[in-house]
Amino acid sequence: MRSIVPLIAFVRGQQLERQFRRISKHLDALSASARARLSLLTLREIGQAARSDFPHLYGTSPQDRYLPWGRGTDTGLARASSDNSEIALRGIALWLAVAYHETKDSPHPAVRSRHRQLLRVVRELKELHRGGAGEREDGAENWMQPSAAA
Repeated sequence: MRSIVPLIAFVRGQQLERQFRRISKHLDALSASARARLSLLTLREIGQAARSDFPHLYGTSPQDRYLPWGRGTDTGLARASSDNSEIALRGIALWLAVAYHETKDSPHPAVRSRHRQLLRVVRELKELHRGGAGEREDGAENWMQPSAAA
């Protein structure tokens, strides 16, 4: 079993890489106002996922709890491809939140490298949120804290 776990982690890392490339294309196509909205949505999704019992399974139905990984990234990716801009933004935010929590404390190199990619995107969104906060600077300081989410 110990030899299978690194293989599963490697495969999952590759799958997240492919999905991340598609999400990145959607991110690059966003306008400045849509990116600002995405920043708030991502904050909310990361906070809600952090408050759940299993943050990496956020967006996964209870009957799928025992799969090797949840369905949140698949759901988010499907929504990100929507023609409806609000659904697409929510899909991107869901994907970022679930992938962030799924890769956060992984001991596997393939998954850790995906987490570094995600951290770059989340940091950019955080800085965008901070830059647009103005008088809400105190709220921007706690952007990644679970208690800061609505």
